[in-house]
Amino acid sequence: MASNPATSLLQTFTYPFDVPQYSIKWTRLGPQDAQPIIFVHGTPWSSRLWAPYALALSNKYCVYLFDNPGYGLSKLLTPAATAEFASNGPLTKQAEITAALFRHWGLSRAPHVVAHDNAGLVTLRTILQHGCIYKSLTLVDVVAVGPWGLPFFKLVAENEDVFNAIPPQMFNGIVRSYIRDAAHITLRKEDEDMLAEPWVSGDGRPGQEGLVHVLKQASTRVSGDVEGQYHNVGESGLRVKIIWGKEDKWVPYERAEKPKNLIGGRSEVVLVEAAGHLIQLDQPEKLMAEIVVFLADVDAVS
Repeated sequence: MASNPATSLLQTFTYPFDVPQYSIKWTRLGPQDAQPIIFVHGTPWSSRLWAPYALALSNKYCVYLFDNPGYGLSKLLTPAATAEFASNGPLTKQAEITAALFRHWGLSRAPHVVAHDNAGLVTLRTILQHGCIYKSLTLVDVVAVGPWGLPFFKLVAENEDVFNAIPPQMFNGIVRSYIRDAAHITLRKEDEDMLAEPWVSGDGRPGQEGLVHVLKQASTRVSGDVEGQYHNVGESGLRVKIIWGKEDKWVPYERAEKPKNLIGGRSEVVLVEAAGHLIQLDQPEKLMAEIVVFLADVDAVS
């Protein structure tokens, strides 16, 4: 997955406005007066995972990409932000920042939103707790309901100093093994390099300590405070499509029915064969087809 200059994150949003603690890098592609669509990545990825999809859809849509705080090119600017980030298992702060970013864009119409992994919980919180209004919501192998977490997350959280002290070459191997476990196919080296780069490059991006913070945060993930409100999303009439890789080892496909049942309404589930948690790389054509068909169907009736 080679980098394309068109998807480079050249814009910066800082939050909060008075005393910035978070710096969010973002970009916009396609006609500015077209229907907006926002892609949101999860853990431990970056916007690069969605970049080819954004580029392909930018001939018809106004597409927004960004790196979540503490991921990719988006930075935690103060020690207080770093401490808050590492302990924010419910992702309430990330939802707050995401909603603020969406408001900053000043969109003239409700966007389609496509969310992967824990971006499912984040985007649902933006609706239920921050009043965001979407035209549709596509949830891809999402982390949005309990039970939570991989055993590896707990191991990192309980041994934070040890993982921070691992020599870079050894840590590189751990990161790459972790990434490969999320895919069903054998990843191309360029794709594996792209996913690992923010955590192992040592060029000012989050790096080793940043990934340890991300995994520590994931060890305390909770959603019980909001799961009981998911039915409000379905009852609002929002179209929700849940897409799941049938070979997802991180979040098994049987879990797809739980968010569907909690959301209710017009939500639907589609399973994709021969795809793991990294469905974007395992089955890009099938995933793109499911997204495009859904967007066209929603656009046709609204």
